[in-house]
Amino acid sequence: MSAVILEKNGNEASADGWQAHLELQYENQAGRTVLSKRSHHGPLLVQRPFYPEAPVCHSYIIHPPGGIAGGDQLQIDVQVADGAHALLTTPASGKFYNSLHKPSSMQQNLSVANGAKLEWLPQDNIFFEDSRSITQTQITLHGDAVFIGWEIVCLGRPFCDQTFRGDCTQKLVLQRDGINRYIDRTVLQADEPVLSSRWGLNACTVSATMLATPACEDELLRLRDAFKQTSNFEFSATLLDDILVCRFLGHHGAQAREVFEQAWTLIRPAVMGRKACSPRIWKT
Repeated sequence: MSAVILEKNGNEASADGWQAHLELQYENQAGRTVLSKRSHHGPLLVQRPFYPEAPVCHSYIIHPPGGIAGGDQLQIDVQVADGAHALLTTPASGKFYNSLHKPSSMQQNLSVANGAKLEWLPQDNIFFEDSRSITQTQITLHGDAVFIGWEIVCLGRPFCDQTFRGDCTQKLVLQRDGINRYIDRTVLQADEPVLSSRWGLNACTVSATMLATPACEDELLRLRDAFKQTSNFEFSATLLDDILVCRFLGHHGAQAREVFEQAWTLIRPAVMGRKACSPRIWKT
């Protein structure tokens, strides 16, 4: 049975910004994960699938405009069916540009069926100095679904002497079988104590979160041992029931990605049952 590919190529832009929607569905066909449905509206695309590790399907999500401006509304829906294993990433950093009036928004809905696996490993998101944004990621797991994913946030562009002066609202929810297992809502606004206080970001411009489930204490101890001595960044690992939660605070988006890639390499064999196989796009 061959993959069914559906596409809508209309790009829709208005005075309020781009409206874009990408829907992806993955299925197991004869022991190989295929992209069985691909539907897009507006400037959100996915490259052809890659198979650097046999049955696992690697996909790269692309946003052709190169950045999200005020009023833009993007939505990504991913569904992984029973027996399928998909790994999704992006070829470059996401950029949330300055917003004069209306905030930009990004909604990401990730659904993983019983017996399925999803790895959500995008590059970092850079929030420009006067950006206003709302981002939401909803992870919906069913039965014994397996998930590893991360989100990396870079505030402003300090190396260009441009500090963050906007506002950023983020929500991350992980649900299994209709029950919310993890909820994280963060509101970051310029000049607020959370940006500079030790109980907040402690003047760090990069923060990141990684979730892995189901995980156990062995993975927790492995990560704590690997990162027990750090110099110019902070790393923590916590086990909430069977959800491994990793946090990063630092000043370099590339460093956050490198740290999380190392953490992913350490825990992937136990969580996903496969050795780490980095997407080729990370090396370009």
